[in-house]
Amino acid sequence: MTLGFTPPGAAEFSELIKKRLEEVKSAGGTRETATVEWNEQLLHVEVIDLPVAGLYFNPNTHRIRAQRSHDPALEKVLENDPYGAEGQGYLKFLLQAEPTDPNRRDPAFDKLKDDLKQFGQNDPGLVTHDGVLVNGNTRAAALREIGAQSMRVGVLPSSFTQEDINAVELSLQLRDDHRRDYSYINRLLAMEEQASLGRSPEAIAKVFRIRPHRYHQERWILSTIRDMIERSRSGGGVALRLVDFEDDQEKLKELHRAYEKLDAVDHDQAEAFKEIRMAGITLGFAKTAVRHIDEEFQSRYLERALPTTLNAATGEEESVTIPGLGVSVPGASSVVSAARALNDQILRAKAAAISVGSAVPDSQKQDAQALFDDAHKAFEAAIDAAERDARVRKRKQMAPARLAEACADIDQCVVDLVQARASRSLDEEAFDEAVLKLRDSLRKLAQQAGRGIPNPGDGVSWLIDAAAAEGS
Repeated sequence: MTLGFTPPGAAEFSELIKKRLEEVKSAGGTRETATVEWNEQLLHVEVIDLPVAGLYFNPNTHRIRAQRSHDPALEKVLENDPYGAEGQGYLKFLLQAEPTDPNRRDPAFDKLKDDLKQFGQNDPGLVTHDGVLVNGNTRAAALREIGAQSMRVGVLPSSFTQEDINAVELSLQLRDDHRRDYSYINRLLAMEEQASLGRSPEAIAKVFRIRPHRYHQERWILSTIRDMIERSRSGGGVALRLVDFEDDQEKLKELHRAYEKLDAVDHDQAEAFKEIRMAGITLGFAKTAVRHIDEEFQSRYLERALPTTLNAATGEEESVTIPGLGVSVPGASSVVSAARALNDQILRAKAAAISVGSAVPDSQKQDAQALFDDAHKAFEAAIDAAERDARVRKRKQMAPARLAEACADIDQCVVDLVQARASRSLDEEAFDEAVLKLRDSLRKLAQQAGRGIPNPGDGVSWLIDAAAAEGS
């Protein structure tokens, strides 16, 4: 039950639940139970049939926590009246929608609906004494769509607090056998909730079946996302939403790994890199494209591609005044300030361009979209240039890399030759033919290595002399 709110008719529904529980107990025979984990113990609860139309979707479910921000107006309705018809209708809509884009219906939901229609309900849901679903919200939405009258649910003890209910839901959803994983952002929010309860990183990592360093990575990512959302907020209160980052899981993880390496060497360089990489992610570039946005991307490629409307570099270093002392100290460097200013422009432009409702006038949306498109074109041109340079560097490194591999093969050949000779299993004719092929290959290599290198090094000089001596 949402803190401070009680579902309409909760007392009557609670009486119905008590009556059904008594009927199950007095009927005798084998009773169905559901097993849940609570406080690291197994709790067995009775399963009964309840009218599906009378059950309430759980406003606190981690299943769609991030997706609630899809429509800010309806999210506000949900916060003020979570069990009203409009709030419950919004929850039903989100339960049927794709986690990454709530505007689209989730094919997995339709598959679940067809499965329930054909085979019925296999596993019971879980409900509070007030009739709020703790587990099985998506199933309840599907059962309503197919016209089912009742739903099998396990009933949690009436003494359970909201914290107990959240813990039970989390343990159920993180089992290996759950049908539909938490979306990425909802998983981050669930970790954040556990941390707010005072649990240690080690304990939370254990619950989520990950290593502690991965837990710290996920917390850093959520903190960064929240920072981007707050900075995207403009005059009309319009901002990006948590759901806007659902598709960026791998890109954000790669960002964190690269940021940590840079931060260990140069904090300002790491901060500037984070801002520009996040701008690329906000613009929607693919993971393979975003990888080209490194610590040199801004100065080497992006600055010359940016139009004047987006080139926010000031060349001045920020200063920060210490409260109470009136002393100014150096703040972020000009490079960081420029990267941050550019990222802020892109964040706000995207937030305004994708906003729903009338919070942003159409003319402002068009201006925001135009700025966003300009930024996308500039980043695309800069990424293309970086990618071309990367291909050139790769070609430059290809020949030395192949030669290093050949050396490793020859070293292994020495070992194989000694072993074959010791066991008297060497095919001398085949070995001799292979050596002749090596001689021809070295001649070709020497011929090409001698071209276009006016001052060859010791290695190339030896190769050319050896080939010439062997030829004479």
